[in-house]
This record gives sequence, C-alpha cells and structure tokens, in this order.
Amino acid sequence: MVTIYFIQGNRYNDSMKKKPLRVVFVGFGHVARKMASMLTAEREKFPGLSGLELEPLAIFTGKHGALVDPSGIDLGKALAQYEENGAFPKASMTVLQALETLDYDVLVELSALDIARRGEPAIAHVRAALERGRHAVTANKGPAAFAYRELKNLAEKNKVYFLFESAVMDGTPIFGLPRILPGCRVAGFSGILNTTTNFVISRLEQGESMDSAVKTAQRLGFAEADPSLDLEGWDAAAKTAILANVFMDAGMTPLQVERRGIVGLTATEAGRARDRGRCLKLICRGWLDNGKVRAGVSLEEVPWGEFFAAVGGKGSCLRIETDMLGPIMINQEKPTLYDTASGVLFDLLTAAAQG
Repeated sequence: MVTIYFIQGNRYNDSMKKKPLRVVFVGFGHVARKMASMLTAEREKFPGLSGLELEPLAIFTGKHGALVDPSGIDLGKALAQYEENGAFPKASMTVLQALETLDYDVLVELSALDIARRGEPAIAHVRAALERGRHAVTANKGPAAFAYRELKNLAEKNKVYFLFESAVMDGTPIFGLPRILPGCRVAGFSGILNTTTNFVISRLEQGESMDSAVKTAQRLGFAEADPSLDLEGWDAAAKTAILANVFMDAGMTPLQVERRGIVGLTATEAGRARDRGRCLKLICRGWLDNGKVRAGVSLEEVPWGEFFAAVGGKGSCLRIETDMLGPIMINQEKPTLYDTASGVLFDLLTAAAQG
C-alpha cells in the first residue's frame, strides 16, 4: 500500500534535508522503538526516510528510566541499550524540566492515553513544547481529544506544528484531508476505529469466549495488558472526539461522547446476529443535530453486504460525509507497528520540512 502525505502544500523530499532534528522522546514503548529501528537498523528498507535524521537529547520511559544528554544521543545505540537491558538509568530530570530547558526542535510524545487523568500528563508535555515555540508530535490521543482547541491555537500563535496523525487509524493520512479538500464542510463521519474490539468481535462470531479472544489479541501484540479502555469504548470515544474536533470544530472531549463498549458481549449474541444475516460492530459516529455536533460509540448490527461488515479482524475504516462530495471511504487492512510508527514519522517529516 502506498501512502501519500500532504505537508501543507509541500511534499517532503531529499532536497529538503537539513540538520538533524533534535528531539525529546516521552515514551519509548513498542511504537517508539519500531520508529527508532526504521531510522537506524532498518533504514535501507525505507528510502523515503533518507532525509530524516533524529538526534535525541532525552529519551524518557514510563517506568524504566531515561537517557538525557544535551549534546545528543545516538538513537541506534540507545535502542540497542534498551533492548539489551530493558531499561535506562534513573532519570536525572523530569520530563517537564527537560521540555523547559533543553534546546530541542520537536517533542515526540508517545506515552499512553490516560482517560482518568483527562489526557494528562501528555497535555502538559505538549503545552510546554508549544509554549517554547517547539513542534509537538504525538500518537497519544489525549492532547487532541481533551485539549484540541487550546493546543491548536497555541501552535498557531507560536508558528509551530501540533501533529497527531497516528492518534487515529495509525499512519493513514486522514488529518491531511481538510487541507486537500478546501471548501468542503464535513457534515458527519462514521467508522470502525478500535482494532482490539473489532478483532474480539470477529472471534466471538467464531464461537470463542470473550476472555479467550482478548488473550489471543494480547498474544498477537495489539491488545494492551489492561484492555479495559478498548472493551469499555474509551479508546474509540477518544478517537471519535478527535475526529469531531478536527473535522467539525466540536470542541468536545471523550467524556461528551455517548459511549457503549462491548463489555459483557457473548459468542451467543454474536451468533444470533449472524443468524439474522448481520454482524456486530463497534461504530464511532459524529453528526450534526440542529447545528450542534454530537458523537457516539455504540455496538450496532450491520447487515452483511454493507461496507462496515467487510471490515474484519484487525481492520479499521472511516466514512466521511461532506456537503460537496459524496461519502469518502478510507479503509485500513491489517495494521502493524509499522503503520503507527509511520504516522509519527510522517509528522516528523512535516516538522523537518519547516525546519
């Protein structure tokens, strides 16, 4: 699959190659390490990345220490060190201290979504970077789901980027659509946006129990050790809020998204839907109601033969309705860590193009 990313009217290419981007990593989990590998050990596989060089000044993990060196850190060596030891030394400063003092170009915020803390501390991290006139790139859904308007306005004020392509549908370039469809007004959207629940439902349809299906998803590496955010619909609600904020200027948070997850769903219920010629899907929606944007996440029965019914397993999709074009359908098949890491890299290429 070929993905084209639009950089506000300019495509990034090797002629734009400049000095390395000095970055601060917050989070060094699976996505960050895959991205680091793509830029070091696997670089030859991705010639389009030849013009992108990262020089970390700090790499923070959630619970496994940090590396901080204002003169620069070798990304390949840092990755090898972490994969060998499973940790870095104890942090010599806090994340906020690093963001407020180090001379970096881009914050790469890859920590996990925290619904209970309303998107913090990721929002504070992004805000600190933007206030200093630094770009902020994040795959964490919290900042755009809970503080989109504030952070967008702050980025525009300081003439930097606030980018989050991997927050929804991994690296699929959905947030570039408003720039390449000038004049179109989004009237609504719908989609299947949570990989774990879509996979679990597909296993239930095959007669597998919820517990077994979740364990299978965890074994395959795309379900979290604690899958509650997925099963309760919070991950989908966060993505729905982001889409409503970006496409429809909703100014909402996940707490305002009407939500029903798949907790308690059984193989028997999935089988009954199948017997009726339907399948179950967790659908995310945004729509206008008397001029006001509303959004919801709910378990729905979809007739076989409809577009959403064909999105199985780990797949996801998005349907966007506009006032000028017929519905735009975007489908993603079998995403891997490469997809999510690619979205972060696309955003870094955007930052690199500006310099």
